[in-house]
Amino acid sequence: MLDRKLNMRSEKEKMLSGELYLSADEELVTGRKIARKLTRTFNSTTEDEVEKRFNVLKELLGSIGGKIEIEPPFYCDYGKNIYVGENLYANFGCVLLDCNKIEIGNNVKLGPHVQIYTAYHPTNPILRNSGKELAAPISIGNNVWIGGNTVICPGVTIGDNTTIGAGSVVVKNIPANSIAVGNPCKVIKSVV
Repeated sequence: MLDRKLNMRSEKEKMLSGELYLSADEELVTGRKIARKLTRTFNSTTEDEVEKRFNVLKELLGSIGGKIEIEPPFYCDYGKNIYVGENLYANFGCVLLDCNKIEIGNNVKLGPHVQIYTAYHPTNPILRNSGKELAAPISIGNNVWIGGNTVICPGVTIGDNTTIGAGSVVVKNIPANSIAVGNPCKVIKSVV
């Protein structure tokens, strides 16, 4: 009985629970098309269309705080799996692959071309060639600054009051009150 219930789960449910899923599923393809249309609209706005940008982001993202500034171009897979607190600033060219939940706290700053990836593929080539994918959630705390060209990998948590140096590749959790840099990203200093 339990096996039958697991098999009846939608590909979206599997995706959001970290299980293998098929991204070619019709519901998921439709969700990505909606996000592409909204990001295309957002990315075509001018610097004088602040209210339009906010309204597009409000429709695109799962939730947003009252103050949010994202510089175009901005890209995401679904948008609806991105939850943003107050006072986010994301510089040009950020990519958030939200096949699973991305939670971003208050007072977060993302440098240019920050890439946040919840999506990944199986390392077994036979399974990978089946078209099945995986995704793990990412959480970024409050008062975090992430330097430009940083990549944040699936399943990572970055604690409050942390700074990630430019060009870092974050593959493991970074504790609160840290300065971390490098590839792989490592804590080099604690701050209080």
